[in-house]
Amino acid sequence: MGDYSKALEFYDKALKIFEKTLPPNHTSLATSYNNIGLVYYHMGDYSKALEFYNKALKVYEKTLPPNHPDLAQSYNNIGAAYSGMGDYSKALEFYDKTLKIREKTLPANHPDLATSYNNIGFVYYHMGDYSKALEFYDKSLKIFEKTLPPNHPSLATSYNNIGLVYYHMGDYSKALEFYNKALKMQEKILPANHPSLATSYNNIGLVYYHMDDYSKALEFYDKALKIFEKTLPPNHPDLAQSYNNIGLVYYHMGDYSKALEFYNKALKVYEKTLPPNHPSLATPYNNIGAAYFGMGDYSKALEFYDKTLKIREKTLPPNHPDLAESYNNIGAPYSRMGDYSKALSFLEKTLAVLQTSLPPAHPHIKIVIDNIDYVKKKM
Repeated sequence: MGDYSKALEFYDKALKIFEKTLPPNHTSLATSYNNIGLVYYHMGDYSKALEFYNKALKVYEKTLPPNHPDLAQSYNNIGAAYSGMGDYSKALEFYDKTLKIREKTLPANHPDLATSYNNIGFVYYHMGDYSKALEFYDKSLKIFEKTLPPNHPSLATSYNNIGLVYYHMGDYSKALEFYNKALKMQEKILPANHPSLATSYNNIGLVYYHMDDYSKALEFYDKALKIFEKTLPPNHPDLAQSYNNIGLVYYHMGDYSKALEFYNKALKVYEKTLPPNHPSLATPYNNIGAAYFGMGDYSKALEFYDKTLKIREKTLPPNHPDLAESYNNIGAPYSRMGDYSKALSFLEKTLAVLQTSLPPAHPHIKIVIDNIDYVKKKM
């Protein structure tokens, strides 16, 4: 029922009795530890989950044969906790232990094997090893396609995962193919306002955006936004992201006033929910600055670019590329306003950061050097 504090209260009562009445290596104790670990996991307290999962594992390793399915599940739980903590190499270590047992003890098309392949794919995805991620997601999908009914939600999730990998590999047509497969299923099995549908519309919109098909991107972003507006509280971060996505499309279509409208909606949500110097505020400020710059309102652009820079200088290391972007953005309006000495000062700061963070032949360095030459000629 999702009432984790109540679940914990009763699991704790059970555990107290078990600890008083059972020998220390009894499997019912391990089950109890696992149950409590699972609650902490779903509460997002991964270190506490790990503590209880490890207690369960100690019991299982003493009492079960090395290829027992409960051991496999125990390793899987620990892998999931490490994954939640962002420790992907540790997650991989335990997911591999799970997989070894499952490959020895289960038939080749067993759903638990598909889950193992999926988990390993997820870890490789987050480690940025997309070809490995694809390899394991494909193994998982093959099992799901053989064993599940054609409109099963796990199939849709599998298609989405593969789409996401292709998206990050820059293969947008392949990403679109898998996102559309997921969407077709979801539209058949989910209610019209389900959040998973919004996520799918958003994913497809993002692919069209990167393919420069802005009208298509807008169509799907609008579908996502309609669901978010109906189902989420007005200050939810997903709403802010949705407004921002739509703003970006209008910006790239050259409709700067429309972009500004959506960027401001995003900003209102962020300002209500985030502390004043939160790094996530830098993005909407920067976007609003860019829209004003596009509209030729250079003093307004400077106002927002300055806000971005203040946050980035407080929260980023001095050689971070985002700082270079900020310095460059501030230099551009000064140049347009004819204040070339100010423009030069910021362009030189841009160059200093880029020269420490990029290889010397990088095209961005050449662009900045050309801009500096242009400004010097104007002075």
